[in-house]
Amino acid sequence: MNLDKSYIKIGSAKDIKDFKERMIYRFFEMLPGLLTWVTLLSIFLFSWQRPVWVAFFIIIFDVYWVCKTFYFSFHLKTSYAKTQDNMQTDWLEKLNELKASRDWRDIYHLIIFPLYKEELDVIEPTFTALFNTHHPKDKMIVVLSVEERAGESAKKVAEAIEKKFGDKFFKFLLTTHSDLPGELKGKGANDTWAAKEAKEKIIDVLKIPYENIIVSVFDVDTQVMPHYFSCLTYNFLICSNSERSSFQPIAFYNNNIWDAPAFSRVIATSGTFWQMMQQERPEKLVTFSSHSMSFKALVELDYWSVKNVSEDSRIFWQALLHYDGDYQTVPIHYPVSMDANLGANLGQTVINVYKQQRRWAWGSENIAFVLYGFLKNKKIPLGKKLLFSFHLLEGFWSWSTNALIVFLLGWLPLFLGGPNFNLSILSYNLPRLTRDLMILATFGAIMSTVYSTRLLPPRPARYGNWKYLSMIFQWCLLPLTILSFGSLPAIDAQTRLMLGKYMGFWVTEKHRKRAVDKMNNE
Repeated sequence: MNLDKSYIKIGSAKDIKDFKERMIYRFFEMLPGLLTWVTLLSIFLFSWQRPVWVAFFIIIFDVYWVCKTFYFSFHLKTSYAKTQDNMQTDWLEKLNELKASRDWRDIYHLIIFPLYKEELDVIEPTFTALFNTHHPKDKMIVVLSVEERAGESAKKVAEAIEKKFGDKFFKFLLTTHSDLPGELKGKGANDTWAAKEAKEKIIDVLKIPYENIIVSVFDVDTQVMPHYFSCLTYNFLICSNSERSSFQPIAFYNNNIWDAPAFSRVIATSGTFWQMMQQERPEKLVTFSSHSMSFKALVELDYWSVKNVSEDSRIFWQALLHYDGDYQTVPIHYPVSMDANLGANLGQTVINVYKQQRRWAWGSENIAFVLYGFLKNKKIPLGKKLLFSFHLLEGFWSWSTNALIVFLLGWLPLFLGGPNFNLSILSYNLPRLTRDLMILATFGAIMSTVYSTRLLPPRPARYGNWKYLSMIFQWCLLPLTILSFGSLPAIDAQTRLMLGKYMGFWVTEKHRKRAVDKMNNE
């Protein structure tokens, strides 16, 4: 009987003392990078040595890409309809009508905001949106946890928020997180500190049952919609296994979408669309960024990982291993609004977008954690292990390679295949066939254009109607963004992990338009 689950606390191969076990974990860390580089090198090798094979492969792959585009577009359409319906629903009324085993009035929300160096004009709208929600404020315990290393300016911002909003909720806790031994300087350590502080100073003092608390952790720019917490409470109460479930909203990167440059808007909106499509595939859905779960489960898991960059997805895998496969992520088809990437100037925005995408791609660190955990945990059904392993590996492999396969293999055999291949009928028809298939795949870009305009918040008065045109024509940048801010940062992250060059946590800068204008004028 496998009772030892200490492997759930592993951050990386460095944490394993036994040489053999460390090498097994290290191989799993190298695996995503190895798969990517074997694929990329094979593209060139086979284009040179076996151009006919490659030609047939790219035709089949392009057909697969087109089918995948239509498949995802169908899920996007369905998810959009569900999200719009949920946003127009009075969830508080539905709670009052709900016949459940627990009264919704017994449910409390622990809401955690980690704060680093974000400015007041970023944070204040977050708390204003929270206060404006329709859910009863006497059911909300709010924690603002500031990083000590952020300095006095961050402390003053936090104190200003406490002064304005401290008496607006059932409980408001302002706490300061200091770096502790063994912690990675990142969001997970701050989240964990905040949850422990709330447990010790509020929850245990008031003796609130853990099973009656839903904990939500948000980036400090996350603005909740009016019915978010009522919708979350409803889904929590109707869930058949709520204490072994996480609840995932959809991130709309809309707070500053009108101010962000076109390429940043494309990347941000593409991220929203990906999450919307994932909501339609709950068997593949993993917690990301803003998410919620039972506080009872969080305590049993000993909180979020304090050693990893990707603590938001790691908590799901921790729970899956801890509960022997009996854990799920529930899609709630309801949005929260966050910031698109906006730096002090265009060049800084380019750098920030790349770093943010690389940090997200660093989620491939979870592959080693999951595969190693599956080896150790004998209680999880083999079928579930194989399914999750395939989804993880295929997802990160596709992220780093698929766009390059599409854009390289259509012409690479023509350059490397030699005169015999170039004189063949297949060589003549390959570019035309791949072009026609890619034209079909533009259906996805058209769908993106349509839905991106529907998701836009009201246009700020400082922009004219011409701005709408830029919101449409921005999707011409999609091929460039897929390569430059999709494949390349994914390859970067996986290569670093393969070489054992572990990344730290890079905090995405949060800006508003007037703050950027002020910096540019100084």
